[in-house]
Amino acid sequence: MRHKILKFISNSRLAHAFIDSPSPRWMVFMADVMIVLLSCIITFSFNPNPTDILPGWIYSVSAKILIITAVYAVLCFALKTNQYIVRLSVIEDVYRIVLLVGSSSMILIIGSLMMSSINDLAYFSIWNIFIIAMFSFSLMVIVRLVIKYLYTSITTIDKERTRVIMLGSSINSFVLASALKIEVEGRFKPVALLSLDNNHHENSLNGIPVENYSEENISAIFSKYRCDTLIFLASQIELMRSNLADAFLNNNIHLLMLNQIEEFDTNENNQPRLSPHVQNIRIEDLLGREPIKTEKSSIKDIITNQVVMITGAAGSIGSEIVNQVAALGASEIVLVDQAETPMHDLQLQMEHAFPDTTIHLFIGDVANAVRMELAFRAFRPRYVFHAAAYKHVPMMERNPCEAVLTNVFGTKNIADLSVKYNVEKFVMVSTDKAVNPTNVMGASKRIAEIYVQSLFFHLRKTTDGRATQFITTRFGNVLGSNGSVIPLFRRQIEEGGPLTVTHKDIIRYFMTIPEACSLVLEAGCMGNGGEIYIFDMGKPVKIYDLARRMIKLAGMRPDVDIKIVETGLRPGEKLYEELLNDRETTIATRHKKIMIAKVRIYEYADVMQHMKVLRQCVDDGSRLKLVEEMKHIVPEFKSNNSIFEQIDKRLKDQDANSNNLHETEIILQ
Repeated sequence: MRHKILKFISNSRLAHAFIDSPSPRWMVFMADVMIVLLSCIITFSFNPNPTDILPGWIYSVSAKILIITAVYAVLCFALKTNQYIVRLSVIEDVYRIVLLVGSSSMILIIGSLMMSSINDLAYFSIWNIFIIAMFSFSLMVIVRLVIKYLYTSITTIDKERTRVIMLGSSINSFVLASALKIEVEGRFKPVALLSLDNNHHENSLNGIPVENYSEENISAIFSKYRCDTLIFLASQIELMRSNLADAFLNNNIHLLMLNQIEEFDTNENNQPRLSPHVQNIRIEDLLGREPIKTEKSSIKDIITNQVVMITGAAGSIGSEIVNQVAALGASEIVLVDQAETPMHDLQLQMEHAFPDTTIHLFIGDVANAVRMELAFRAFRPRYVFHAAAYKHVPMMERNPCEAVLTNVFGTKNIADLSVKYNVEKFVMVSTDKAVNPTNVMGASKRIAEIYVQSLFFHLRKTTDGRATQFITTRFGNVLGSNGSVIPLFRRQIEEGGPLTVTHKDIIRYFMTIPEACSLVLEAGCMGNGGEIYIFDMGKPVKIYDLARRMIKLAGMRPDVDIKIVETGLRPGEKLYEELLNDRETTIATRHKKIMIAKVRIYEYADVMQHMKVLRQCVDDGSRLKLVEEMKHIVPEFKSNNSIFEQIDKRLKDQDANSNNLHETEIILQ
């Protein structure tokens, strides 16, 4: 019966007017005044105060009702009890009404006592004032609750809402569940709270059922409430990362995250909305972790009011460094990249986000020494962050000359110009693929590391003044970066699959882009020159498991709705990435998550001899000779699943023949 009545009301024109816009404030004001007037009439009807025998209209019941109503009306206006949207507010309304009733009663009592000093007779009976206050308070609150109830009932009747369970039984979970439940034009209907506290014994919390979590009863709980969706708070993300998410995904439960709310969104009628903050959880949310905390104050002291150059500025890492450097107060930022469209997009973003920061766009290839010198001569940067590089392993395996030209000689150009133009610090972005490299890309980055490190120690030996400090940072795979596996999997899921995995056992380290860039800036702050920084990246992730989780997050079943296909290792690819060479050890820093790799130091003169040979090979276009020279520079470079494995075999045979010859000479002697 109730449902039919509410449905009838909801279909009326009056109901639509009631829903579409808040009641005018004057109408709320008049309603409150009428409630006070009604309270006065009722009170004086039962108690007309017969002791009042003084003559004159001012002492009549009508005059007293008018005075009481006027006092309440003035205070209604002064305290703005009509400013709140009745159907959306309760607590604040009650507070204002209490203030209104209390203040009005005190004024009337004080006025009455002042009158009694004139004629020895109280103008108002204190009992009457109290009764009127109670009537007014009760009716004002009841009217607001009735309006709120009708509005909530009308706006939610026959509306399709997703039934959800809220994770946690804390006050935050309860409050947000309640907010979702009564939300205007909401998308979700919380039906229960799922407590992770084994000591929680309450069956309900203010009318919302509470269930205790265990991995075994997940399916039963969600079946009980005819629900397949869980909402959790952003503050609970660490719990979800600790395999809790997998427990839900394995039971085909859809996960949604309620982000931290800075302020409510509003619809076209200025009504608060909570649902836009409820979003699908991303795989990055589960793989990432809290960014490494850096000493922002010390970094800010270095960067503020300085000219900073960032190469590869339009890339994933470079653009984030640009944003962080701008936020730290750099006076001028020189963006160097050869990608025209991404640079244009970055310019628009920076002009919007940091309108007071001077941005210089410089289109150019770091391998072009003449072009790069123009940038250094024009802007004279004090700090250089070198992120420009080719990074795709299979592509560079096919084009080793370009890999060396950009990654090695591009780095050499920027490093040499940094010395020439007295740059204080040069920070290079390297990769974990530079450790025991199995591909051209990793080897090229290792050679770049070797060059800048040997250059620093050479300068320290040969110059009396302060030399440019060269610092290197090694990264793992960056979550969501251009060309990484996660955007690829996401696109393949959207296309209906299959997801392609090169090998079922392949694993990779992952880090977030802000985390990577914080490390770059921290390195620039703490480094004194010659260091190669690495950091604690946590546990590596199995790419096959990553694919399965992404399919489950999309609400589908691996190998049923979407297939996962092994395609075989790509040229130069290895199963396991490493952060340190087998012969390397680490040195602790003041930051517990950041370490210095203790590596072999190359003589600058020897490195320059190798660089000449590399340059000749690049100019000649001889891929085999080029890669062979790279293997001479980096002896631990062993090609994997690549045409360059033939070089390793030949070098191994040469070493074996050399050893045999050496043994023969010893015997003859």
